[in-house]
Amino acid sequence: MRHYPAGVTVVTLGADHGPVGFTATSFASLSLEPPLVSFNIAHTSSSIAALREAGSVVIHFLGEHQHHLAHRFSRTAADRFTDRSLWTPLDTGEPVLHGTPIWLRATVHQLIDIGDHTIAIALVTRVHDETHESPSAAPLLYYNGRYHRPTVLDT
Repeated sequence: MRHYPAGVTVVTLGADHGPVGFTATSFASLSLEPPLVSFNIAHTSSSIAALREAGSVVIHFLGEHQHHLAHRFSRTAADRFTDRSLWTPLDTGEPVLHGTPIWLRATVHQLIDIGDHTIAIALVTRVHDETHESPSAAPLLYYNGRYHRPTVLDT
């Protein structure tokens, strides 16, 4: 599947032992009414147990200027939240990454184990969008093992 581009998100959540987060390139919008979204997480992920216990998550849609965050949250779990200048907790406990143009807060609606992954379906309860009519950054894409930015094609 590495030859199909995907938008890059970071999913964060609050847990008893502290903040948890991971990079996910499997985000999808499922339904407008009710507003449902989904993402996948591997059964081998260090974040799967916390997600199974979580009531809610924040899904960050990364911009091209945030490839360092995508990389950070796809590596060692212990290092993901060590830099406190990168995030702030919401009043509901989930960490929000600074500088993210769009993020969603969502309650975990359903977890479905399938193959070697779990599909998380979440109900959107809050949308934070600072893009206005003209986004400040292009979305971050993942393609063929590397991060990319989209380019506009002339029509």
